[in-house]
Amino acid sequence: MRILVVGQGGREHALCYAIAKSKKVKEIFVSPGNPGMDEIARRVDINAENIAGLADFALNKNIDITVVGPETPLALGISDEFNKRGLNVIGPVKEGALLESSKVFAKNLMRKYSVPTAFYEVFDDYRKALEFIEVQKFPVVIKAEGLAQGKGVVIARDKREAREALEDIMVKKVFGSSGERVVIEEFLEGREVT
Repeated sequence: MRILVVGQGGREHALCYAIAKSKKVKEIFVSPGNPGMDEIARRVDINAENIAGLADFALNKNIDITVVGPETPLALGISDEFNKRGLNVIGPVKEGALLESSKVFAKNLMRKYSVPTAFYEVFDDYRKALEFIEVQKFPVVIKAEGLAQGKGVVIARDKREAREALEDIMVKKVFGSSGERVVIEEFLEGREVT
């Protein structure tokens, strides 16, 4: 089998390493990969967000299975495009990826189906978000709505930290369009299961 792994980080390195152990695998490509992967995979100079380019590569190289690591190409619909072209891909379609790429979607889905989750409110208006934190018990958790490369969550211990977080996310746009909406939720202590 010929495998394409999409991504370049530690997660994708671990995927390549595990896949390389299979006797069924003849060749592994990784796009874009990193130099640390050179011993187990051939790097391909295609950005992980270049969905059409990756699909073309998979078709041209007769890739048997594509494994997608990062959230961004999933949120952009890589699995939808691969499915449309008859290519085997491991990763949710764009709509399924909303569970990861949209905190608002995930929280609303949990509320709809009675999945236990922290109390929360959603804001797209900076002033209303500020008003909300004025009456909250601290700490609170403030999350940029979209993908922020694992950095879009702030545990605000007091009102000052909460105001700073909201300004950074909603006014200064430190996470770009991912901060157009925020989820403000109660802080829960304990083990996290994901």
